[in-house]
Amino acid sequence: MRVFFFVLWLLPAAAFSQSLDELVLEVRAQALQSFREFLAIPNDAHFPDDMEKNAQWLESAFGKRGFSCRRLSTERLPLLLAERHLSDELKTVLIYVQVDGQPVDPSRWQQPHPFQPVLKQRNAAGEWEIIDWGELEHNFDPEWRYFARSASDAKGPIVMLLAALDAMQAHGLQPVANLKVIMDMEEEMGSPHLPAAVEAHQQALAADMLVILDGPRHISNQPTLTFGARGIATITLKVFGPRVPQHSGHYGNYAPNPALRLAQLLASMKDAEGRVVIPGFYEGIVIDENTRAIMQQVPDDEAEIRRQIGIADIDRVGHTYQEAIAYPSLNIRGLAAGWVGEEVRTIIPATATAEIDVRLVPECDAERLIQLIRNHIAAQGYYFVQGTPTESERLKISRLIDFSYKISYQAYRTPFDSEIGIWLSRSMQRAFGKPPIRIRNSGGSIPISPFINTLGVPAVTVPTVNRDNNQHSPNENIRLGNFVEGIKTCIA
Repeated sequence: MRVFFFVLWLLPAAAFSQSLDELVLEVRAQALQSFREFLAIPNDAHFPDDMEKNAQWLESAFGKRGFSCRRLSTERLPLLLAERHLSDELKTVLIYVQVDGQPVDPSRWQQPHPFQPVLKQRNAAGEWEIIDWGELEHNFDPEWRYFARSASDAKGPIVMLLAALDAMQAHGLQPVANLKVIMDMEEEMGSPHLPAAVEAHQQALAADMLVILDGPRHISNQPTLTFGARGIATITLKVFGPRVPQHSGHYGNYAPNPALRLAQLLASMKDAEGRVVIPGFYEGIVIDENTRAIMQQVPDDEAEIRRQIGIADIDRVGHTYQEAIAYPSLNIRGLAAGWVGEEVRTIIPATATAEIDVRLVPECDAERLIQLIRNHIAAQGYYFVQGTPTESERLKISRLIDFSYKISYQAYRTPFDSEIGIWLSRSMQRAFGKPPIRIRNSGGSIPISPFINTLGVPAVTVPTVNRDNNQHSPNENIRLGNFVEGIKTCIA
């Protein structure tokens, strides 16, 4: 019978935590150096040659730590699987990490290049300034930060795991389970080939539970566990006007403007307080007293959340942040029509495009929500075309729209009292001397549902990085105090 242990050492919690701190201190300098080297490898998945360099670095890193590595083929970039099997008597933990990062615009980074990591500290004015790498040889300030693409999302967690393995190996400590680490090379592209790959490689990925090393901690930056995530679907809407852009003086008041029509269409989907008004969109979502009590355990400071992101008010989908992310969302993530800025011109655009993301929760069906949105658009008088409308459609039909969508992955949620939930909660309690903040589900999305649905494993996310890390944006960073505590978390 396979077993799963809940403790690493039979030590009081305080002594356990202190022992972990000592282990982390021994590997900190080398871990920071390795992290710097890893960040210097570009990792935009649109460039396979760069991802190959990342794969080789990881194969070498895990190989040195006693893991066997193999590549699981997909239609594009492979998944990388590292495995260390200790005993048939132990359970197997599958750890998911992300290797690729968001594309970069170097002109918007306050450093020589996003893939040339720099060390920064805040100056007296509260601004981030570059300091010499040599400072780390003599000093360590947990408030210093590495700035580079993927520092937090998500090369940092990978190096935390590697450093934890080094610390344990140096003291002859074995993990309490067999380990498999699956590394996703296309997460920022929506992991389009992941579901099929998990289906094809079920035996190689078989495990008893899934730990996801990804995402930021609670806004308080306290140790956190997240037991679910919203899924995501995307929609592209393209409204058509005149065949080509027309002079607004000649044809203003005559040729309908697709940008205005698209704006009206989008506005018809929500009320003035941000709630989706499409009938049935929130159907099936019930926040009962038990669920509300779980949400209230999260120590959110609503005023501080608004302050940090710079808003005076909130949408009224829920009464609090935790309630808001318990519902599916309908978000306009981008709009395009005509020209702006220095390129502005007096025209009626030929087309107007909106990019939408729909965040999913376990209680809702993605296909149903997409159909509800499509039905709403049809009810506004729109006729659906495939690509560019024909001449006949242009001359006979007033409102033309192209509608395309993709469901990337579904939502998931794991109970707090599941085996993995109990194990991780106890581990974090012993490591930090207090219970972790346990969050029912995050607002963001990660491509985990293929593992849960295909492999039948429960999953929990162990976030480690600082929330103000600018992930997906210029000047992404990681706080060194979080990096060190992430190593401690992984050991625990």
